[in-house]
Amino acid sequence: MSAINLIMIALKALQRNKLRAFLTMLGIIIGVAAVIAMVAIGQGSKESIQSQLSSMGSNMITILPSSNVAGGVRIGGESFQSLTIVDVQAIQRNAEYVSAVSPVASTKGQAIYGALNWPTSLQGVAPSYFDIRKLTILDGVSFSDADVATAAKVCVLGQTVIKNLFPSGESPVGKVIRLGSIPLQVIGTLEAKGQSSFGQDQDDIILTPYTTVQKRILATIYFQSIYASAISEGASEKATNEIIDILRTTHRLRPADENNFQVRTMEELIKTLSSTTSLLTILLTAIAGISLVIGGIGIMNIMYVSVTERTREIGLRMSIGARGIDILLQFLVEAIIISVTGGIIGVILGVTSAKVITLTLGWPTLVSESSIILSFVVCAFTGVFFGYYPAQAASRLDPIEALRYE
Repeated sequence: MSAINLIMIALKALQRNKLRAFLTMLGIIIGVAAVIAMVAIGQGSKESIQSQLSSMGSNMITILPSSNVAGGVRIGGESFQSLTIVDVQAIQRNAEYVSAVSPVASTKGQAIYGALNWPTSLQGVAPSYFDIRKLTILDGVSFSDADVATAAKVCVLGQTVIKNLFPSGESPVGKVIRLGSIPLQVIGTLEAKGQSSFGQDQDDIILTPYTTVQKRILATIYFQSIYASAISEGASEKATNEIIDILRTTHRLRPADENNFQVRTMEELIKTLSSTTSLLTILLTAIAGISLVIGGIGIMNIMYVSVTERTREIGLRMSIGARGIDILLQFLVEAIIISVTGGIIGVILGVTSAKVITLTLGWPTLVSESSIILSFVVCAFTGVFFGYYPAQAASRLDPIEALRYE
C-alpha cells in the first residue's frame, strides 16, 4: 500500500473522531510548548547575562582581599584588609599584560542636596576606573590624577542618584552635594547602565577620587578591591598569573603560604554563570518533557481504544487481502500524524508564549532553531514508539475472530 493511501486512510479515521484526536494531541501540544518556552527562557537569560558581563569589560580582572578560617575554607570579602596602594603601584610597574589598574575604596552613606537625600554607594577610584568598567561620561568631565593627588572634594554621579537628588531635571554639574558632612562638587554625570546580572542598580553610585574616600571619610590605607584590565581578552590568564606573582611578592608570602587575596576574571564569572544557567535550563526542560511522555502514553491509550473499536474493520480489510504490515502501518501512521500535528501546534504555541513572556514580564527569551528541530524529532519518535505496540496488536488480529467481534 502506498504512503499516500496510508495517510489518506489515517486522516479519514482521525476526522471521524475530531474531538478525541485533539484531546490526544493535547499532551503533546502542552509538552512541546513547555519545552520550547523553557529553553527560550534559559537561553535568553544566558545570552542576557553574557551580554551584560561583557559590557562591563570582558578583559576585566577583579582583585579582592581574603582570609583563611578554621577548616581551611577561604573566605573573600570587603571586611578583610590586605590591599594597599603598594599593590596597585607594583601592578602598574611590573605587569606587562595589564593595561590599566584602579583601586576601589567604597562606603555607603546618605547623599544630600538641599532638602532631598538618598542612601547610595560612594566609590573612591582612579581615573582609569572609567575605562576598565566601560563607564561613559554623559555630561561634564571626569576627575583627574591631580584630583587624586590632592584628595579633591569632587564627584561624578550615576543616573539613579541624579533622579532622586535633582528630580526637577536640572543639571547637577557644578552643584555641591554632601555625603554625611563631606561636601562634594559634582563635575560630571554617568551614562545610564541599568541593572546588572545580579539585579544590582549600576546607576545608584557616586564616584570620587580614592584618596578622598580614604583620607576624608574612612581614614584608612586599605582598599576593598582593585580592578585591572588585561591588554586583551586573550591575555586575561597571563595577566592574572602576573598579578598573583606580584601580589605574593608585595604581601611577602612564603612559597608554602596561601594567598591572602583572590583574583577573578570576567571569563571565569561568565563560565560559572553560564554553566549554572545551562543546568537550570536542562532541569526546566526535563520537567517540561515529562508532559511529552504523558502525551505519548495518551496516544498509546487512545490507539488501543481505536484498535478495539475498529476490530471488525481490521478483520474486513484482512479478509480482502490486507497484510499484517499494512494494518500495522495504518495505525502507526495515525499515531505519527497525531504526534506531529500536536508538535506543530505546540511549536507555534511555544514560540508565541516566549514572545508574550518577553512583552508582558520583560524576561529575555531566545527561541533557538535547535529546540524546534529537537521538538519535531521527539514528536516523531513519540508517535513511532507509543504507536507501535497498538499498531502491532492490530496487525496480529485473526481476521476470522475480528469479523465475529461485536
